[in-house]
Amino acid sequence: MPQAIGRSDRRGLLTMLALLPLAACATPMGRYTIEDAVRRLLRLSSERAFARLTQPGGFYDDQLTRIAPPQLDGGRGGAVLAAVLRTRAVRDRVAMALNDVAVDLADSATPVVMDAIGRMTLADAVAVLRGGPTAATDLLAREARGSVVAALAPGASRALRSDLFEMLNAALSASTGTDYIAMADQISGQIGDAIFRAIGREEAAIRADPRGAGDPVLAAMLTAAP
Repeated sequence: MPQAIGRSDRRGLLTMLALLPLAACATPMGRYTIEDAVRRLLRLSSERAFARLTQPGGFYDDQLTRIAPPQLDGGRGGAVLAAVLRTRAVRDRVAMALNDVAVDLADSATPVVMDAIGRMTLADAVAVLRGGPTAATDLLAREARGSVVAALAPGASRALRSDLFEMLNAALSASTGTDYIAMADQISGQIGDAIFRAIGREEAAIRADPRGAGDPVLAAMLTAAP
């Protein structure tokens, strides 16, 4: 009959597991691998980030994630846009509208991020688990940023063409339709980057307090990683 695993024995077992990233181990908490731990870390970080971002003011009320009004490079459209955004009242109004759009579009990015986490190739999961405060998020951003921005772009383009941004009509009508694409790409890129910054902040908080994450498997793995 197998003996119960003591605290010191379990810690030693988890440390050994950290050196063998492809191995799996049956513990009182279930069967899992280092890759599972990294994915748990990313899923929990992402869930927390999206929960914050999709609240009213989720982007605008946070300097880390606030979306800035777009810019056009040169040309008549760029000059008109700069003139439209010259006053602070207009800039603030546009910024608040953009951040409201970001809250709505974050929903379309959520499944893309979660799917990317499940499909990630973790060639060196141990290095990720032992890495810096945002090591897992940095890897996720490298692999998934393009897909996230692509998922956001159609919604950003539709928003720019809506009455919500009537203040930008003069700048957009002064140039070509290409400016819609450039502006939508710029906004989508900002939102995508803000999403990954928010995920990274949550990852850092979980690493700083593994036991407070509410996931005993993840806490054990993070605590065991030297």
